[in-house]
Amino acid sequence: MVAENLGSVRKRILEACVRSGRKPEDVLLVGVTKSFRPEVVREAVSAGLFHVGESYVQELNHKRQEILDDRIRWHFIGHLQSNKVKYLADFVHLIHSVDNARVAEEIQKRGERIGRAIHVLMEVHTTDEATKFGVLPEEAVELAKTISRLSHVSVQGLMTMGPFSDDSNDSRSSFRLLADLRKRIENEGIDRLSMKHLSMGMSHDFEVGIEEGATIVRVGTAIFGQRIAN
Repeated sequence: MVAENLGSVRKRILEACVRSGRKPEDVLLVGVTKSFRPEVVREAVSAGLFHVGESYVQELNHKRQEILDDRIRWHFIGHLQSNKVKYLADFVHLIHSVDNARVAEEIQKRGERIGRAIHVLMEVHTTDEATKFGVLPEEAVELAKTISRLSHVSVQGLMTMGPFSDDSNDSRSSFRLLADLRKRIENEGIDRLSMKHLSMGMSHDFEVGIEEGATIVRVGTAIFGQRIAN
C-alpha cells in the first residue's frame, strides 16, 4: 500500500510541476512518518523514499536507532525547543523549524562542539492561527540577519504551514507570502544565506505549494494513511 500511495503522490507532483512549468526533480518529497512504526518507514525506503520527516525528537531518535539505514536523510519538521537540539545535532539532514534566535544559538553551540554546520530552514507564521509556530513575517528579515552571523548554522530557506482547511487553495496566500518573503531576504544581500528552499505543502495542499514555488513538500497521510492516535 505504501509503495502504491507513494507512486500516486509522485504522479501528482509531476502533474503539478507540469502545470506550473517546473521540473519534478526540483521538488524534494519528504515522507512524514510521525506515529508510524519503523517497519512502515522501511517499507517506504524500499519503495525509494529516502527523505523522512519526524515531528518529535524522541520518536525520530527511536526510529533512527531501530532502522539503521544510511540511505535515509532525517528531517526534523516539528517545533524545536533549545534543550532538544543536542539530540539531533550530529546527524540531522535539515531542521525545518527554526523560528527564534535562542534555538539558533543552541544549534550554533552544538555545531561548534561537533565541528559541523547544521542546515536549517526558518519557519514563518503565515496564517492567523494561534496554534501554529513561526517567526512573524515582519520579523523574519531581522532573524535571518541574526542567524547569518552564526558560523555553524546554515540557513537554506524558509518553511511554513498553510491554514487548516478542506480547500487546498486556502493555502495559496500563505505560500505566496513565503515566496515573496524569500525574495525580500535575498534582496537584503545577507552573507551566508542560501535561501534555495521553500518547504511548504502537506498532504492536503502540496500541489498548491508546488504551483507557488515549493522546493520541498512534506507528505504523510497521502503516503502512509491516517495517523495512529497516540
